[in-house]
Amino acid sequence: MLLEMTVTAEKYTTMINSADKYMQMALNLAKRGIGSVEPNPAVGAIITKANQVVGKGWHKEFGGPHAEINALEDCKTLGVKPRGATMYVTLEPCCHKGKTGPCTEAIIEAGLAKVVVATKDPSEHTNGKSIEQLRKAGIDVEVGICEKEAKLLNAPFMKFASTGKCWVVLKWAQTIDGKVADSDNGDKRKWISNEASRRDVHKLRRRSQAILVGINTVIADNPLLTARPSKGRKATRIVLDSFLRISLECKLLMTAKDSPVLIVTSQSSAKENPWVAQQVVSMGAELLTYPDTRGQSNLFFLLEELSKRGVSQLLVEGGPTVLTSFLREDLADEVHVYITPKILGSHGSVSIDEPFAGLTQAVGLHNVSIKPFGDDVRLSGLTEKALRELSISQV
Repeated sequence: MLLEMTVTAEKYTTMINSADKYMQMALNLAKRGIGSVEPNPAVGAIITKANQVVGKGWHKEFGGPHAEINALEDCKTLGVKPRGATMYVTLEPCCHKGKTGPCTEAIIEAGLAKVVVATKDPSEHTNGKSIEQLRKAGIDVEVGICEKEAKLLNAPFMKFASTGKCWVVLKWAQTIDGKVADSDNGDKRKWISNEASRRDVHKLRRRSQAILVGINTVIADNPLLTARPSKGRKATRIVLDSFLRISLECKLLMTAKDSPVLIVTSQSSAKENPWVAQQVVSMGAELLTYPDTRGQSNLFFLLEELSKRGVSQLLVEGGPTVLTSFLREDLADEVHVYITPKILGSHGSVSIDEPFAGLTQAVGLHNVSIKPFGDDVRLSGLTEKALRELSISQV
């Protein structure tokens, strides 16, 4: 009897380890879609039969076939029938018809015996409905393998689907002594980070549906705020410009008809500068005005508006003042800091230390990762607020 119990325990442990291994493979596949599938989630799927991988798939681009469909098609490529097989998928399959057909119907038709799901899809049209449908069809469904990793992978989607609010990412580059801009005799700002870091920033931009800066950044740097190379839909470029100081000759307005631009200003500034407001709109940009009410942050107003528009992820690339505002209001979910091994001293034209010194509450980051880009280092992490919204414990 003891020997039987030991063998059973070892077999159970082996099954758990195999499930974890296959789900990790599916998660790695899902990561390939990041930057191409948003605002949809990045999903990966593995199909196994007789403890062998017989199909792989991931969601490759927005509007394209889902991971489950691609994995089933991969079985055909290998000449293997998936009937009786097990699928490992990083997110609950869809059961509704959107840009593609329901994945649950394809799974049932293929005759799979078991589906292992990392985490439920909290969307209103799914949220356990697919799992129930598969079980009613006689398919064994297991939920929760690598759940934390799956939630973190699609954190912006998970938050928006469950709360209707967009995921806010803060990004900045700085030197060791806290400078965020290098100046050439004070009249021209230079890059702080290296080329590899800047390429990584473009990946962040491709993930986002909106990119935000303050008017001071527009005046100083005249940025385009586009993702290069561009993949899929173009993000809305947002400028916080309370007093409507934007130049009509800036790159953002000059390209507003090619990529959407949203200028956020106060109602009083729009009324006091009607000609500028009219020109901004005539150049193809949208003017969003917030009420001049004391004590009401225009950031809350903006985020609520973006959420109504279906923006699930906002990338904030503003200067120290804008970044501090998001931190002060406890609105940040994710932080990316690119640290370059330089000490600029008096050559640094802008310091991040002074605005941050005005924060009255400390901000801690969790699930921190550090990645080198040449000599630069990127430090990334999630705020406590983000972990609470994802129902993930701090580590």
